[in-house]
Amino acid sequence: MDELPGALGSSGSLALRLGQAIFSVASLLFMCFDIPFYSYTAFCFLVTVMGLLMAWSLTLAMVDAFSVLIKLPTRLPGIISLVVLGDWVLSFLALAASCSAASVADFLIHSRSSFCEGTLCTRYQLSATMAFLAWFLTFSSSLFNLWLLPSLNV
Repeated sequence: MDELPGALGSSGSLALRLGQAIFSVASLLFMCFDIPFYSYTAFCFLVTVMGLLMAWSLTLAMVDAFSVLIKLPTRLPGIISLVVLGDWVLSFLALAASCSAASVADFLIHSRSSFCEGTLCTRYQLSATMAFLAWFLTFSSSLFNLWLLPSLNV
């Protein structure tokens, strides 16, 4: 069987997972570093989802690194199904979190009140942007693995 570039156990999947982890960590750093985000539910949701996505991505990056190192990709249908399901759930949560955080940040900017002093809302927007990029990589990873899944069922 030909190697699908972003499927679990390939170097492309390792790059996607590391990108997901980097963007989710960047989103967390922009949101949590000296910023009071607790008073907005959308921002708390973003922090929770990015924490989950970071843990999921780093775990699967270790699986990918091990598979690339021993040159034996994981091709069990049950494991691929679990990865596809986890990626789909986390990608939709990441999309919802990034969209809600971006809309709240946009609302705060356009409300013309003292909610956003200095660069506070800019950091909220950067955090939502990083979350959106993490969503894009998670969704593409789930599509690669979903594409691989039908060829595994024998």
